[in-house]
Amino acid sequence: MSQVLDTPPPTAPAASPAAPAAVGATPAEADRAGTDLAALAVRHGLTVSGARPTLPEYIRGLWARRHFIGAFSTAKLTAQYSQAKLGQVWQVMTPLLNAAVYYFVFGVLLQTKRGVPDYIPFLVTGVFIWTFTQTSILAGTRAISGNLGLVRALHFPRAALPISFCLQQLQQLLFSMAALVVILLAFGVPPALSWVLAIPALVLQFTFNAGISMIMARIGARTPDIAQLMPFVLRTWMYVSGVMWSIDHLVSAHGGLPSWVGTALQANPAAIYIDLMRFALIDSFHASQLPPHVWAIATGWALFAGVGGFIYFWKAEETYGRG
Repeated sequence: MSQVLDTPPPTAPAASPAAPAAVGATPAEADRAGTDLAALAVRHGLTVSGARPTLPEYIRGLWARRHFIGAFSTAKLTAQYSQAKLGQVWQVMTPLLNAAVYYFVFGVLLQTKRGVPDYIPFLVTGVFIWTFTQTSILAGTRAISGNLGLVRALHFPRAALPISFCLQQLQQLLFSMAALVVILLAFGVPPALSWVLAIPALVLQFTFNAGISMIMARIGARTPDIAQLMPFVLRTWMYVSGVMWSIDHLVSAHGGLPSWVGTALQANPAAIYIDLMRFALIDSFHASQLPPHVWAIATGWALFAGVGGFIYFWKAEETYGRG
């Protein structure tokens, strides 16, 4: 009996260095265990799931998926009117019908066409170019919140979504441009070498649209209700962008306006890209008459929105699809 009572209790097995700290461990022991686990993860190439990559890695990953971006945007464009009997014809008919409504309301009833040469080409160009910006931003606002299943199921740079939606709208604009060329020719606007300037103008506008879309995609991912507000914001923006009327004529007709109002209207990025396209395509708006600083402002807006929007979106990469 005395031998049993005097027998020392069995010694507990030593904990593995990589095992988590036991309950009641001191802070120093817990830190040491965490360090051991971190070293083990690094040794085996393990990383945090969903962690934000560095900016160069993010750009490389986005470039590697450029084929997915193109295919995704084309598929979305094809499916957009798949349920309509006229199908893809609506890609051209929708902006044309909008232009017809604006012509009746503003050109006929409000007489905004007075003093504006080639008003119908002027109006249709403005509607088409504005629609490109409007639809890109609206689609970008829902790029994350409207595709949560895709975001949560697959690992890819999330910026691919707003960029692909902008590319979809660019493809739709190119269909509309074919109709615009027919309208220009029908109203006596001859082809000119200045039409080539439409290409860099569209590149700058696409860069600007993509940047704003990425900004709105991040905001929309956190606050989905912003998508309900955006149509009102964009409609107000359209009315101050000279889509249906000439900003120059408005400023000259209202000489009592503060000088900053005219400057703000003319520096409006939507108005800048519309003016670039009008001066490139319409003979009565000679490209040589376009002040050189307009191209500089257009480039500045594109770089500011494109680069700034991309970085702003990337900073929240690890938060998309969570919560």
